[in-house]
Amino acid sequence: MKETVFLIAAMVLFVTGVCLAEGDNLLIDDFEISISNGPDGTVDFGAGNGSNVEVTESVDIKNSGNKALKVVYDAVGGGYIYVSRGTGLDAKNANWTINPSDIKWDEYNAVSFYVYGTDSKGKIAFDIKDNGGEIWRFVTQDDFKGWKRVVCNFDKFVVRDDWQPEDGDKNGVLDFPIKIFQFEPLAESKGTLYFDTVELVKQ
Repeated sequence: MKETVFLIAAMVLFVTGVCLAEGDNLLIDDFEISISNGPDGTVDFGAGNGSNVEVTESVDIKNSGNKALKVVYDAVGGGYIYVSRGTGLDAKNANWTINPSDIKWDEYNAVSFYVYGTDSKGKIAFDIKDNGGEIWRFVTQDDFKGWKRVVCNFDKFVVRDDWQPEDGDKNGVLDFPIKIFQFEPLAESKGTLYFDTVELVKQ
């Protein structure tokens, strides 16, 4: 009888521990929005120098909730693509589900997102813009099929060396709060990617 009680108690503690661990993540964006671009848009996206991108919502392929972000792209050499969400963008309604200034950033050491890959072998940059306007980059690869969670530790981001905003402080320090994140399929690649469930992570 005692062994049974102990076993049940251990199972409860294990399940509770798992739930608490999962609850440590903070959801900052899940793309439960109607996608639009432009000054009143919900996503700031575009492409240039020969590259092309089309951004829409997906209701059939999604990781959580009712929608995901669908990105159809053609990234050519010398071109660029950006798909951004956050504060201070040209698309004024591209805000996350939580205000960056309301986040206790010192409690987290990574950011994660889910991407639906097609094993295209293409590289995907995940950029963040810090409080000083400096852009930092983490690069992953589409070398899988289906949904995958990509965890980007803050200490693994590097300062983007090919371009920085003119008004960025360029101090080489990741200054919190982070204001913006963006996805950029890198050249040379083309295809379709889906993104969902962007979270801050305690590890």
